[in-house]
Amino acid sequence: MRLIDKDGEQLGIVSLQDALAKAELSGLDLVEIAPNAEPPVCKVIDYGKYRYQVTKKEKEGKKSQHQVKVKEIKIKPNTDDNDIEVKTRHAREFIAKGNKVRLTCVFRGRELAHPEIGERSVKRICEDLSDIASPESEAKLMGRNMSVVLAPGSKKKVGTATEVNGVNGG
Repeated sequence: MRLIDKDGEQLGIVSLQDALAKAELSGLDLVEIAPNAEPPVCKVIDYGKYRYQVTKKEKEGKKSQHQVKVKEIKIKPNTDDNDIEVKTRHAREFIAKGNKVRLTCVFRGRELAHPEIGERSVKRICEDLSDIASPESEAKLMGRNMSVVLAPGSKKKVGTATEVNGVNGG
């Protein structure tokens, strides 16, 4: 096997007994680094310290990652325009921080007879946020709730139906 000492210098190809003897002489552990290499590569290191450094690097990597959370904004079909603007501003802040936003329209009582009113409110907010977010799917009505999830990052629109009709009609 190829042996590397604690300072990173190659000691050449040695037998297993010689490698174990050198590791024991220095008071360290013999660790197999590359078992599939020809010949296998082993290193004389303090294994406890090595494991500590590996876990420390993993923790540092996890610190720099941003956990994406799903924030929820609830509206009702009869929510006023000013309130919708305030909720849109809150959603914009959440998306700017890199979080997803679940927009939920809650129907109560007879409001469920006209789901298109709630759908208009949901679509309005989606359009207001279209510059920084895009819906993951269409708004779905599940029971008494209509919801859509907005993810950060917008998709460029080629042209909406009104623009196309306006060009053809004029």
